[in-house]
Amino acid sequence: MKLRLCLCLAAISVVLSAAGPLRPARRPRYGGTLRVEIGAIIHSLDPTVAAVNPEEAGAKAELDALLYDRRGENGDFVGTAGSGPFRLSAWEAGKSAVFAANEDYREGRPFVDSIEIQMGRSAHDRVLDLELNKADFAQIPAELARQAADRGVRVSASRANELLALVFLTGRGATENARVREAIARCIDRAAIVNFILQKEGEPAGGLLPQWSSGTAFLFSTEADARGAKEIWAQISPSPKLVLGYDSADALEQSVAERIVVDAKEAGISLVSRAIPAPEKAIVHGGSESPAPHSEALHVDARLVRLRMPSPLPSVSLAAFIDRLGPLAGINGSPLPKSASPEDVYDSERSIINGGSVVPLVWLPQVYGLSARVRDWKQPAAGESWPLADVWLDSTTDAH
Repeated sequence: MKLRLCLCLAAISVVLSAAGPLRPARRPRYGGTLRVEIGAIIHSLDPTVAAVNPEEAGAKAELDALLYDRRGENGDFVGTAGSGPFRLSAWEAGKSAVFAANEDYREGRPFVDSIEIQMGRSAHDRVLDLELNKADFAQIPAELARQAADRGVRVSASRANELLALVFLTGRGATENARVREAIARCIDRAAIVNFILQKEGEPAGGLLPQWSSGTAFLFSTEADARGAKEIWAQISPSPKLVLGYDSADALEQSVAERIVVDAKEAGISLVSRAIPAPEKAIVHGGSESPAPHSEALHVDARLVRLRMPSPLPSVSLAAFIDRLGPLAGINGSPLPKSASPEDVYDSERSIINGGSVVPLVWLPQVYGLSARVRDWKQPAAGESWPLADVWLDSTTDAH
């Protein structure tokens, strides 16, 4: 018995020696400025002014979470400006913003004194500034996560909660034929998109919900079938020439669109990609989106769409996706209640996928870069805002 105890103590001693000297946990401290960089350009914080594109809408929602108290029945922001953890102290439209800690916030004053936000920073510049310790927090495109980590950037990634999908637009004669849609859907190599474009920071998508949320994603196929696509396309006469649109400001969408064009060519399908300029994109307001007025002039038959989960609950996220996709793909479905059963959610999801107007491609995580001095960061779940009011800055790590 004594021998066994001695051996255990010796083993513990070896482990502790290898780990180095124990250091006391540092306590949170108040003070400092959190330096944030975002890629979006926010034109106005006025809630009545619609965002120009989804990127601006998403960033605007994050800033709303700093200004407004989130106590609504559905998690909506309520109260007046300054009711949230921070108050706006400086604003330069499209360029920068400064938020000061709200001393009277009902949940207690945030740890940092202020947050400085620089807008319109490219993904490359965000990663570089994190590497050089010129920024404390920035969202990183999933496809650059591995590269950022290799360069010494501290990286935090969520579960896959953003869907990139191909949507066949309603009213386009070329894609009214279900066989046309099926041929294109079959030819897409999702694994190649994940492995080469996303650098393995993502996963193939066959359904509208990820496996961790619905538990049924494995029931939808993600396999490519180039031979089947070629056989189907050979039966279509005359075969149409199709155009796939993507956001001109989204490098990932461009890369994926070009990859799909390559897959289509191998199956004998006539498909080209075309950038949709920002002014031509839909105006996002209240979470909905409609085709832009000039999209007809662009002759786009299908387009890539990003869908961020607003909640971990599959029923809530699927309902939001249906609202977004309905006007684009002509999906007419019964409203999905929050209390919908797993069977109802799956049946609704399967009905949309079987319709062929929406082709899920890949699931992406939300990836954030953090400086060494950021402490107590907690990765937000789907639908949650950046918890910047909860982080504190370690004074032992100087900012340059």
